[in-house]
Amino acid sequence: MSERGALMAAEIAEQPSVLARQLSADDGLASLRELIARYDPRFVLFAARGTSDHAALYAKYLVEVQWQLPAGLVSPSTLTLYAARPDLRQVLFVAVSQSGASPDLVGSVEVARACGALTVAVTNTPGSPLAEAAEHHVDIHAGPERAVAATKSYTAQLLALYRLFNGGDAAALPEAAARTLDSAALAAAAARWREESTFVFTARGYSHATAREGALKFMETSYVPALAFSAADLVHGPMAMVSAGTPVIAVQTAGAGGASMVDVLERLNSIGADVLTVGAGLPLHTDGVDEALLPILEILPLQQLAMQLALDRGHDPDRPRGLSKVTQTW
Repeated sequence: MSERGALMAAEIAEQPSVLARQLSADDGLASLRELIARYDPRFVLFAARGTSDHAALYAKYLVEVQWQLPAGLVSPSTLTLYAARPDLRQVLFVAVSQSGASPDLVGSVEVARACGALTVAVTNTPGSPLAEAAEHHVDIHAGPERAVAATKSYTAQLLALYRLFNGGDAAALPEAAARTLDSAALAAAAARWREESTFVFTARGYSHATAREGALKFMETSYVPALAFSAADLVHGPMAMVSAGTPVIAVQTAGAGGASMVDVLERLNSIGADVLTVGAGLPLHTDGVDEALLPILEILPLQQLAMQLALDRGHDPDRPRGLSKVTQTW
């Protein structure tokens, strides 16, 4: 048996090369973007589960901000369990999945296609059932991912979705990711929270997906409740559960989303919450990186922190209890 956490550590470290590989791939993504523009969708729907759901949430912000189109995350069960058949003409339907194997996602794409949508699958497995069900497929080029907790497939999904819905220059990203992963700030954060039993994550804008994914990594590797909220939602009620000493991870990086976090952070600090910020307490290297790409960098130290906390608590983050790499839902 391999050393605890060896797979997750290797896949976290591999991310700069994964990002570079995708950027250098001749994958036809620019042509797909042009095809979608000609299709001229009236809105965009995303279907996903787990970590991929957070990538879809990120893409929802991209579509709404960059394309100025309405976008939403569907409930696959409405199309599968409840047999809904909505009119999806002139709708772009995008399914996001690492494995492309979950029956409910495959079924939702099949129904969406039959109901008139233009369908795209974004996966790490070109020959998967999901890739076959959709009219178009985007390969994220992450390579085999063996640790149960997704790391490199998540950041590769974010990059592929950015390239699909933005198409901007991401050349500086692999080097920025490598420098961010080389930070020495992790050990102190892991040591200070080794005995904590509940965590709160918060962010706004593009970074909302980072808060959600960071919380999931803590839950699936250290088996602790971790709640994630948009900072705007946090102050609408959940703030009442935060007290002195409550561990809070806040994502505050450059741009409108980060700027909007100032008042929330002041309130958390006034309560006496134990606040750690991604961007300052967990520093990022962002030179030359578009604001819309920052979630790819923001999640890196949270992946490392989740892994270290799990190891410090005696768990194996490669093999979380009760979980498997491919989760099949109907």
